[in-house]
Amino acid sequence: MQVYLISACLLGVRCKYNGGHNYHPGIKKLNVPFCPLCPEQLGGLPTPRTAAELKGGDGFALLAGEARVLCKDGHDLSDSFKKGAEQTLYIAKLLGIKKAILKEGSPSCGLKTIKDGSFQGISRAGPGVTAALLLKEGFEVYSEKDLEYIVKNRF
Repeated sequence: MQVYLISACLLGVRCKYNGGHNYHPGIKKLNVPFCPLCPEQLGGLPTPRTAAELKGGDGFALLAGEARVLCKDGHDLSDSFKKGAEQTLYIAKLLGIKKAILKEGSPSCGLKTIKDGSFQGISRAGPGVTAALLLKEGFEVYSEKDLEYIVKNRF
């Protein structure tokens, strides 16, 4: 059975930027082996931490050096987010994992949407840094919004 990487916050781990979590009850229905992780913590960021958003593009743009991850005060966290994505990829390769379920909307884990960098709560299309790196490396990446589909189709 395939092991999944899963954003730890979806499992109820208090690793969200504000010290909270994003527990999703649908995770229990998966009934698959998984490896929980938080790319932002793997990148060396503390919990809680200041909220951050991608500015100038999405995760692909950051990996290409064309975007940055910034806090509202302008503090640049790009290196930590990139390191967290790289560490996530390292763990996945070490364990032979090729599938991930990540937290939608996150600047690290968002798959289809991230915040636009204005800190106004506006979403834009595009993946976060970790999702972009995993996609670039050929992973099957899903968000918690895909759980019903995954369970129904027994991925």
